[in-house]
Amino acid sequence: MARPLSTSIAWKLTVANTLVSGAALLLAGLAFGAYDRATFGETLLRHLSTEAQIAASNSVSALVFNDPKAAEVTLAALRASPNIVSAEISTLEGRTFATYRRDRAAQTHAALMFPDASTEVHHVDSEQIVLARGIIFNGKQVGHVEIRSDLGEVTVRRAQYLVIVVAVLLASLSAALLLSWLSQRAISAPIVRLAAVANQISSERDYSLRATVHPQAYELGVLTDAFNDMLAQIQRRDQSLHEAAEELEERVRRRTMELDAANNELEAFSYSVSHDLRAPLRHVTGFAGLLEEHAKNQLDPQSSRYLQIITEAARRMGQLIDDLLEFSRIGRSQFHTGRVSLNELFRQAQEVVSEPSLGDRVIQWRIADLPDVEADAPTLRLAIINLLSNAVKYTSTRPQAEIDVGACEAPNEVVVFVRDNGVGFEMQYVHKLFGVFQRLHGPDEFEGTGIGLANVKRIIQRHGGRVWAESEVDRGATFYFSLPARKGST
Repeated sequence: MARPLSTSIAWKLTVANTLVSGAALLLAGLAFGAYDRATFGETLLRHLSTEAQIAASNSVSALVFNDPKAAEVTLAALRASPNIVSAEISTLEGRTFATYRRDRAAQTHAALMFPDASTEVHHVDSEQIVLARGIIFNGKQVGHVEIRSDLGEVTVRRAQYLVIVVAVLLASLSAALLLSWLSQRAISAPIVRLAAVANQISSERDYSLRATVHPQAYELGVLTDAFNDMLAQIQRRDQSLHEAAEELEERVRRRTMELDAANNELEAFSYSVSHDLRAPLRHVTGFAGLLEEHAKNQLDPQSSRYLQIITEAARRMGQLIDDLLEFSRIGRSQFHTGRVSLNELFRQAQEVVSEPSLGDRVIQWRIADLPDVEADAPTLRLAIINLLSNAVKYTSTRPQAEIDVGACEAPNEVVVFVRDNGVGFEMQYVHKLFGVFQRLHGPDEFEGTGIGLANVKRIIQRHGGRVWAESEVDRGATFYFSLPARKGST
């Protein structure tokens, strides 16, 4: 993205140099102005003092011989100085002896007071300068002359000085801008080129580009070398990652082929189990039944028991084959996830496990209100049926079975539990619960093939969740499973 010129380093260097130069020139101009004003004021005072001294000397005889006309002629000579507003000769008693007015309508002002032993005094304000000098005859003061001058010359000089300062400042700033622009190119040009290369790399993701090293800028050269070295490291890293990705892709391709081959072999095995093993089992159970029917009255009790064991073993083997095929189908079945009501799935599962085969058993069901989830309804229903069947089976020794179902929603998942008051198990063997054909109780205690909880684990893991259990011996068990929180739920 293009950035405005005001943020570039070249612009900032130019502005900084110009501001520094302008500030220095302005301070110098103000300092010289103050100095000129002070020195020019002193020059005006010296000039007025000289005028007063001349007027005092030339008016001694007029004052001694009481000749006001001669004194006025003397004061009229001050007309040559356009800044002098008025002049006045007074006697020691304060009587006005002779006057001069540049402007006849000018107002009179009070005379300056002479301290003892003073021959000259002056007063300066914002409008005028007043200077008074004593008139001496034979070592004695016989009167004094007072001259008033305006500051018109100071104002004119100040205006002229201001024009000169502004002109010099503008010329200096222009020269500073030009010099800054010329000098900053040597500083900012390498940085600008480096920024351009960085921007190109950022937009094109081409880490083979390199910045040009400036031979006359040591610090910028070090920075550019470090930048290029960083690009080289990134390029090597990307190359390594690319090679690793290609190698990983090849390994994944080989593993996929191996997995496809294994799946094909599994399909062939499933077909073999479904057809080749079932036929002999049907023969065993069929002929065992025919033998029992044919020799029912000829077999002794022990032979009948042997025949019964053969039939039951064949039935259990058939059940194992069915469970194994079901476990295999779960791993290969297609998932179609959507919004699923857990309340409805648990209701359907409860109906399945609460068949008349339970006889007179008393089961107290407590199923809380459950949230909706994103899941594949058929497979999740199978997992719930297995969990409820497990709870029903291991509470069969209780006079009254109690099965609780509830759920809680975490930030990223929904946790569901099935709790029973059955026989429980030892927690040191919990890792065996969800393995294929793993059982913590013997078949003489509770029937089953040990594959139901393995199906639960596979189904929940395919949904992106997890399963676990907690229990104490003879104090029941609690089975948990989690599912990812439904999108848009809070």
